[in-house]
Amino acid sequence: MASPSPMRLSSATAGSMRTQGLLGCSSVSGIIGAASRSSRSKLLMMRNTAKLNLTMMRNRRSSFTLVKCVSSSEAPQKLQEQDPLSHEHETTTSLGSFTPDATSIASSIKYHAEFTPLFSPENFELPQAFCATAQSVRDALIINWNATYDYYEKLNVKQAYYLSMEFLQGRALLNAIGNLELTGSYAEALSKLGYKLEDVAGQEPDAALGNGGLGRLASCFLDSLATLNYPAWGYGLRYKYGLFKQRITKDGQEEVAEDWLEMGNPWEIVRNDVSYPVKFYGQIVSGSDGKKHWIGGEDILAVAHDVPIPGYKTKSTINLRLWSTKAASEEFDLYAFNAGKHTEANEALANAEKICYILYPGDESIEGKTLRLKQQYTLCSASLQDIITRFERRSGATVNWEEFPEKVAVQMNDTHPTLCIPELMRILIDIKDLSWEDAWNITQRTVAYTNHTVLPEALEKWSLDLMQKLLPRHVEIIEMIDHELIRTIITEYGTSDSKLLEKKLKEMRILDNVELPVEFADVLVKPDETIEPHDELENPEQEVEKDNNEEAKEAGEEIIAKEDEKEALLQPVPELPKLVRMANLCVVGGHAVNGVAEIHSEIVKDEVFNSFYQLWPEKFQNKTNGVTPRRWIRFCNPALSKIITKWIGTEDWVLNTEKLAELRKFADNEDLQKQWREAKRANKMKVAALIRERTGYSVSADAMFDIQVKRIHEYKRQLLNILGIVYRYKKMKEMTPKERKANFVPRVCIFGGKAFATYVQAKRIVKFITDVGATVNHDPEIGDLLKVIFVPDYNVSVAEMLIPASELSQHISTAGMEASGTSNMKFAMNGCILIGTLDGANVEIREEVGEDNFFLFGAKAHEIAGLRKERAEGKFVPDPRFEEVKKFVRSGVFGPYNYDELMGSLEGNEGFGRADYFLVGKDFPSYIECQEKVDKAYQDQKTWTRMSILNTAGSHKFSSDRTIHEYARDIWNIEPVELP
Repeated sequence: MASPSPMRLSSATAGSMRTQGLLGCSSVSGIIGAASRSSRSKLLMMRNTAKLNLTMMRNRRSSFTLVKCVSSSEAPQKLQEQDPLSHEHETTTSLGSFTPDATSIASSIKYHAEFTPLFSPENFELPQAFCATAQSVRDALIINWNATYDYYEKLNVKQAYYLSMEFLQGRALLNAIGNLELTGSYAEALSKLGYKLEDVAGQEPDAALGNGGLGRLASCFLDSLATLNYPAWGYGLRYKYGLFKQRITKDGQEEVAEDWLEMGNPWEIVRNDVSYPVKFYGQIVSGSDGKKHWIGGEDILAVAHDVPIPGYKTKSTINLRLWSTKAASEEFDLYAFNAGKHTEANEALANAEKICYILYPGDESIEGKTLRLKQQYTLCSASLQDIITRFERRSGATVNWEEFPEKVAVQMNDTHPTLCIPELMRILIDIKDLSWEDAWNITQRTVAYTNHTVLPEALEKWSLDLMQKLLPRHVEIIEMIDHELIRTIITEYGTSDSKLLEKKLKEMRILDNVELPVEFADVLVKPDETIEPHDELENPEQEVEKDNNEEAKEAGEEIIAKEDEKEALLQPVPELPKLVRMANLCVVGGHAVNGVAEIHSEIVKDEVFNSFYQLWPEKFQNKTNGVTPRRWIRFCNPALSKIITKWIGTEDWVLNTEKLAELRKFADNEDLQKQWREAKRANKMKVAALIRERTGYSVSADAMFDIQVKRIHEYKRQLLNILGIVYRYKKMKEMTPKERKANFVPRVCIFGGKAFATYVQAKRIVKFITDVGATVNHDPEIGDLLKVIFVPDYNVSVAEMLIPASELSQHISTAGMEASGTSNMKFAMNGCILIGTLDGANVEIREEVGEDNFFLFGAKAHEIAGLRKERAEGKFVPDPRFEEVKKFVRSGVFGPYNYDELMGSLEGNEGFGRADYFLVGKDFPSYIECQEKVDKAYQDQKTWTRMSILNTAGSHKFSSDRTIHEYARDIWNIEPVELP
């Protein structure tokens, strides 16, 4: 079906409503007054105003043009006639020449409360106020949105498409009005209606479309793409229940379904006219035309839901298109339903809808694995069909497929969208009638891959048998790609060194544990060794003959053994599962592979994909991650933003973060330091209130706020942090009150993050943290000297409060295991000092902010393999302080829970779940000694504040604007397109 612009049918209506609401009602008197008036009185006055608005709208209706949706079957010239682009002057003039004031905004909000409500009309409470406000903002976004899309259509520019299983957007209201430069006007308008902007914004649930850094990065990228005027869209899935909502109980973490869509989503527009078929299972048949046809199986529909993404101080508003899934109505078995077989009747619909129920469904079962693979294919297939429909429409009557890579760039965010490669090949070959060679050339020039991990378990490998059943045509295509890769490897390395060739094939093939194709069956067979005949003996005797016969027998056995070895090489190893290595497919099928931090990109080249790097060094790049300075400092930390603007002398730093470096020359200024500390303390007071609300614990804003917030994983080493806290607590208990005060700085140690529902060890860590907190926080001897807080259900909105209040942030992963990290960038940008290892982006942050302004500890990445080997050989000697802490934990001081499994993972020299794989014990001494340096530094507030200022000043490199410029230049080859 068609892929229309983000708002077709509703664009004129919305434009009319917005113009009527923001322009026509500016003179309407009787604005609702103070907050003390009852909500019923507010509603009555709003209704009266809205009725007047409606009358005015009817009188003006003739001045607006209704825009019709167009399908892909309609000619491009018709599209041009019907698009709002033909009314470009009318649309862009309304955008450029009018800035709504508080009165007109209030009228617009009142109009939406009455005529586009998501709630019953009896009351106008905070939830209703939020929805009406969001719809008012959406009106403005839709006009820019349509203008952006139409301009792209007119110019037929090359466009980037960012495919990601996660988009962790957070709340949209404050970000949208901030980017539109309407924050003050909306605050005033809501005040007229009796509400505070922050209270209304607080009603918005976080969009539950992601989990961690992968999704947050994708959302930062969309913000930067829109702000920098790059033509781009995002594609993802619309998860009804998100990952999960985290609850913390006495038993640790509990998971319940997210409810973010229960009251509707005022930001999205459902495109019921934009849907694409997605097929699973079935079989492949060859037609009389020689083409392959994928028939039978299970068919679903992917339906588009569009979310506008506004840029900062620009008209550019790009699109995030999310797919939901459903089955056609005829799939409902009415006969079975009427026969009382209700579950059976609804089976097809339920199977389709559950694809988009939750993010990362548990994959311990075959059903879970199948559902995950369905999710990935749905994202790839629907998105590519949509992209191709748009390309064909923009191409006009004649489609030149050779131009496809000149108009389309597809970026795969991690391995989840890998099926883009065989799916694009399938569409081009089976549907568009291209040859294999042409389709492969187009695919490789179109697709690029971002690697986000060096963890082997995170480099996805799918069961070949499962994929064969679910996606039979794609397996055929993958087998052909693997076949061509084998040919390339043999051509590159030859057959003379069979061991080298075998090694390269094992490392590089897409299909793992799968026998070589027949064509290459002999390439790894070692040549026969010629058996030399024995010299004829003089005067042969019977014993000699016997010896010779035995030698001949042994030689014959050797020959048989050689033959057996040949056979073994040609046979698959039965006990090993046949797998499809998705990361290898990404590297082979794309034109670019990038890591996300300098150290990570080097590991990718030297270790993860070294053989591919040797073969295609030109494919590999580094693109160090970044975060948007709009959301992550300008909007979430307005107090600090004002100080920065005042001292730099301009607000240009929000778009050009290089200007933050100018703060360096004021780092020792006492006035700046005083203002800096005041802003930090005000943010800490807000977090103290949040902690009291969410956990019931009271904390002092005078203590150091020490924060580690990220998904719970052993390699991120929350366990190291909490064991350090336990050591601190134990030492405090051994001291007198006077000694404690002299030796320790008061700290509030804050954790946040979700452990995956089936990750048992991570959930043990959450339980351990909360148990330590329950003990420490109720210890009257310790008081405010130490608090341990686990903030439940950590998300973007919580991060927007915690990060501005942070003073020390922990990024302490085992060196070489974190690809980049982005929270470290957000913390540094907000003047937080980091303690961490030389891992991921920590390396570059330390270089930029200065070594003296970063607390470094721990083993280096190049030492890790040797340290693990040393451990396996039984040579590791644990520090006595580490043994002391483990013994203290096992003493039961933190409650009756048995922590033997958790502590046991740090012991032994080998075995699954043993031997301290993440080197907590090795780094523990260095870590606690570094924490002592932290205490000492914090006692000198002048020095600490200087370090804080220099962190913000040195964070300029870590803007996602810089990252996106690099992607656009080096990978996508796209240019900014600024609307007239």
